[in-house]
Amino acid sequence: MTSPSLGSPNPWQRELKSEERGLYLIHLLLTCANYVATGSLENANVALEQISLLACPDGDTMQRIAAYFTEALADRILKAWPGLYKALNSTKISSVSEEILVRKVFFEMLPFLKVAYVLTNQAIIEAMEEEKMVHIIDLNAAEPAQWIALLHVLSARPDGPPHLRITGVHEQKEVLDQMAHRLTEEAEKLDIPFQFNPLVSKLENLDFEKLRVKTGEALAISSVLQFHSLLSSDDDFHKKNPNGVHSTRVLQTSQGRLGELLEKDMGKGYSPSPDSTSSSPLSPIGSVKMDSSLNAFCGLTPKLMVITEQDSNHNGSSLMERLFEALYSYAALFDCLESTMSRTSLERLKVEKMLFGEEIKNIIACEGSERKERHEKLEKWIQRLDLAGFGNVPLSYYGMLQARRLLQGYGCDGYRIKEENGCVLMSWQDRPIFSVSAWRCRK
Repeated sequence: MTSPSLGSPNPWQRELKSEERGLYLIHLLLTCANYVATGSLENANVALEQISLLACPDGDTMQRIAAYFTEALADRILKAWPGLYKALNSTKISSVSEEILVRKVFFEMLPFLKVAYVLTNQAIIEAMEEEKMVHIIDLNAAEPAQWIALLHVLSARPDGPPHLRITGVHEQKEVLDQMAHRLTEEAEKLDIPFQFNPLVSKLENLDFEKLRVKTGEALAISSVLQFHSLLSSDDDFHKKNPNGVHSTRVLQTSQGRLGELLEKDMGKGYSPSPDSTSSSPLSPIGSVKMDSSLNAFCGLTPKLMVITEQDSNHNGSSLMERLFEALYSYAALFDCLESTMSRTSLERLKVEKMLFGEEIKNIIACEGSERKERHEKLEKWIQRLDLAGFGNVPLSYYGMLQARRLLQGYGCDGYRIKEENGCVLMSWQDRPIFSVSAWRCRK
């Protein structure tokens, strides 16, 4: 392909084959992001117009992902005019019930959270084997299925179930009310002594006194896709670290999935690596809240803490760094949905828009304390937790066995799972997407 020039749209652009169109869209996205990063807004506007002719939220994988990255770049431009931005977003209404439904679809259609719950539950069961009083703190109490499964296993213990108390933390009372109802109902059926303690709070504002940890009870903490939000800061990364500019090149035609297209093109000039230290340094601005929170959790002396996180470098200081990394990560997630759901599925559209699209927008368009989706790689979490006084608890062979069986049930060889340093990485093809790790305070 010759290097496409920005200008008036050409008729041939509409007639491109899927793969050629995908490569062209990647080129336009990187070109547009460079213009946004350098403040060349007129050129960015031309690029956005060209992308809009080819991107489509119900098209093929690349068309869909381009639609959301384009929206994120446009959002970033609009934020330069706060009045205009607020006016355009003033009537947007977010329905709690719809958000719950979308997250439920993500949980049901893709195996990642189910695998995380299986691994977490097995680690808790093994850690609490002989305990009579068990207290679990769920830092994202949104899915009762995890704890219903645990209740069933505990009810079958040879020496009888323990007294179980779950403290659920969530910022929406409606979600906690549903959790309380489902879990209490299930515990009564199984005749397990049970108590649910709801705590309406954001993780960053958590009052540790309200967790009501009591002497004599064995404590476990579960955090699913929550800790990364603590890396946001009151400092503006954008001001302290001006956007780096990466050059974009002519894309070479290649075969395969979107992830492979990205690998073959961007890998020549910028190759996101699990060992990369260029983005998301160990102690970036704003890690004070993370450090103090981890120290506070360690101070509760939990017998176990299990953490599930996105395994990506989305906390770089420059726009281009984050855009490269996010294209890789979300290409894998969009490919997962492409292999699972039809392109016309309304549920798929909602997951892509309300879940993935909002995350992409936060990663690309936001800076400072507003940017919550600061995903990091597993080795960064290992370093942070080690410094906070936690020691790794290797996830068991039996937990891995259950996880592999669950993945096999999906009948898709794209999903993979592997053990790394006692932790678990879940991948699509060869691209890690989520990590699960277990910890115990060394004190």
